[in-house]
Amino acid sequence: MGSVKEYFSSLGSGIASLLKGMQVTGKEFITPKITERYPEDRETFKWPERFRAILELKYDSEGNHKCIACGTCERNCPNGTITIESKMVDTPAGTKKKKLDRYIYDLGSCTFCQLCVTSCPTDALRFSNDFEQSVFTRSKLVKQLNYLPEKPEPELTEEQKARLAAEREAKVAAAKAKAAALKAEREGTAAAPVAAPAAAPAADDAAAKALAAAKGDPEKEAKIRAALERAAKLKAEREAAKAAGQSEQKENK
Repeated sequence: MGSVKEYFSSLGSGIASLLKGMQVTGKEFITPKITERYPEDRETFKWPERFRAILELKYDSEGNHKCIACGTCERNCPNGTITIESKMVDTPAGTKKKKLDRYIYDLGSCTFCQLCVTSCPTDALRFSNDFEQSVFTRSKLVKQLNYLPEKPEPELTEEQKARLAAEREAKVAAAKAKAAALKAEREGTAAAPVAAPAAAPAADDAAAKALAAAKGDPEKEAKIRAALERAAKLKAEREAAKAAGQSEQKENK
């Protein structure tokens, strides 16, 4: 008798479970379908902005990117997905500048963690939604992100050239004044100190050009004036010592 009771009890539980499952299935029959007809709707479908498919450099309308080849993204990548090759170029100003040569990205080992994007100091990287990256060989997943040719450094204007020339002359004048002051200190002239003039003399062309180039920069102008004042003071001390020596020679005669 007990076995018959257990049988009908188990049968009732099975039927109840079946009805519950059929209830869920019945709801799905009337639920709107969300199946996408890909790739038929490729041109009209809007992918979510947060979807990460492949890393790329940001290029502006003129074909320039913001990457400065600092290597921050390469160091922060946990899988070694990024390799940056840089080079040094000469600028029209006569200085050296570090520039990006090749930005290598291995899509096959990327975990899409976005550490490279969030740590970039110049906001030069982003993840695009281009997920169609199927290839037959793994080597084709290694991509060079800077695909556009690098542009040469822009030429300086005449105003910029004149300003750089004036700054170089100012540096040369300040260096000469400092060298003269150090030389006088080493010679150890033992003459009485002469009061420094209120303003630095700028009779020669180099000093005048140096002050003109530093105009508008109080710190640089103060340094040049201090160097010129020191040089003038040492010159006056040497002249005083020379005059004292000549007068002493006359008295001895």
